[in-house]
Amino acid sequence: MTGWLIVILLAALAFVIGAIILRLPREGWTLFAAALVFGLAGYAWQGSPDQPSSPKPEQSRSTQSGEEMVEARLQLFDEVAPKPNYLVTSDAFARRGQFGDAAGLLRRGLTENPQHLEGWLALGIALVGHADGSVTPAAREAYDRASAVDPNNPSPQFFLGFAYLRSGEVREARAVWGELLNNSPEDAPWRPDIARRVEALDQMIANAPMLQGR
Repeated sequence: MTGWLIVILLAALAFVIGAIILRLPREGWTLFAAALVFGLAGYAWQGSPDQPSSPKPEQSRSTQSGEEMVEARLQLFDEVAPKPNYLVTSDAFARRGQFGDAAGLLRRGLTENPQHLEGWLALGIALVGHADGSVTPAAREAYDRASAVDPNNPSPQFFLGFAYLRSGEVREARAVWGELLNNSPEDAPWRPDIARRVEALDQMIANAPMLQGR
């Protein structure tokens, strides 16, 4: 966890520099934080700061993945605001790699709280983890429900794109991030990062004939 904590501290330092030293307007702090979190989440999902030189047992990798996914999601939401018990408990299961148990708790909680964006996002992440990284129809529906709660929040499409990419579904990832890019305001702080990712996927598809025909 040491490497992961260092990455979080660096992101926090960047926020302090932007907010205090560079004197960004207060109304722009949330958007600036979102942009930092996107980069942090990307690092968490595509690289592992604590990756050892030798393979870990499957359960250990699942636990590490669960820890990283929960931490990446938490960075997008207000840490001070109280969270419902079902989300807190499901996060504890997800951190241990018990994604099926996490998803079950979230489903029950969301039945009574269907407008909980973070809950739907957590459910999508848990369902992908439970399916060993595959984006199942149920996971896609959870991400779509999160987007429906707040269409202006980019986090559901961001995490969905990463889920597709990690499962090897490059064209699907490109489609999701391309839609996010097209629907993002010109001054959105996450737009340059998403644009770079879309461009990289376009180059990957152009250089891989097998992807072009999918």
